[in-house]
Amino acid sequence: MARFLKRRETLLFLIIAAMVAAFSTRAAGFASPGNLGRIFNDTAILIILALAQMMVILTKAIDLSVAANLALTGMAIAMINAAFPAVPLPFLILAAIALGAALGAVNGFLVWRLEIPPIVVTLGTLTIYRGMAFVLSGGAWVNAHQMTPTFLDVPRAVVLGLPVLSWCAIAVVVLIAALLRYSPFGRATYAAGGNPVAAVYAGIDVGRTRYRAFVLSGALAGLSSYLWVSRYAVAYVDIANGFELDSVAACVIGGVAIAGGVGTVIGTVLGALFLGVIKNALPVIGISPFTQMAISGSVIILAVLFNARRERTRGRIILRDRAAAPRAQEVSA
Repeated sequence: MARFLKRRETLLFLIIAAMVAAFSTRAAGFASPGNLGRIFNDTAILIILALAQMMVILTKAIDLSVAANLALTGMAIAMINAAFPAVPLPFLILAAIALGAALGAVNGFLVWRLEIPPIVVTLGTLTIYRGMAFVLSGGAWVNAHQMTPTFLDVPRAVVLGLPVLSWCAIAVVVLIAALLRYSPFGRATYAAGGNPVAAVYAGIDVGRTRYRAFVLSGALAGLSSYLWVSRYAVAYVDIANGFELDSVAACVIGGVAIAGGVGTVIGTVLGALFLGVIKNALPVIGISPFTQMAISGSVIILAVLFNARRERTRGRIILRDRAAAPRAQEVSA
């Protein structure tokens, strides 16, 4: 039981529960099942983007272009839907995923083959993808009246008490969890970030693994693009602006190590829900947007410090155990 309570995910869950209980004293009905369901639905897209970011971070990289990928892909499929309303919705969703994966592949190729640092590559493509979205649309918006009802209504449809948007997030969580736990790619992902040198000796192509992580991240960003545009019924250049930082924050709060190789799906989901609860609760209790930003930033810094301290503690324990072994042998002799 004590070991269970020491786990990062358990602690984060208890913190979220305490936050919900505290906010419910200031806002009646905040802890009601209906409101909690709305908070989860509001956080669904962030959960998907955070899982996309986690896949890349696990390989000791980072994807700062994930939200720009969403913006460009969302603009493209919204314009297709507006210009060709007869195109079936499944085709549009598959096109969004494919386009997002292609944009992710660009990042992965530059990191893998040209060996450019991931932060440099994705910072550049962030600007490029946003610029391409502006060029593609001419700076114009695609509004709700230009999109078909089917395109807009599917994510809002309620199934078993939850919108389809929430079910999409749940499906992605299950898919990524299974992929990391049971597939060779999942094991290679952790190995590539945890110890790249040992991974090479084990026959793992670190560069190819990182490339595949970028492609998967882009595909999830493409799926998120449809969900975002259809949910908010608008597409413009600056949609999801800043979400690349929120996705990194969710990973860090959830215990994903920026140095790679450490992190869990449930931790990332809880990190996203932590941010979702804060963003939904602070306006309700009258906290200004600027104070909200300061609080979110403080939480991120504290999470990074907590992660760094935990890793240093683990390192000291390992060294102490190794030092104690020769002394134990001398005593026994």
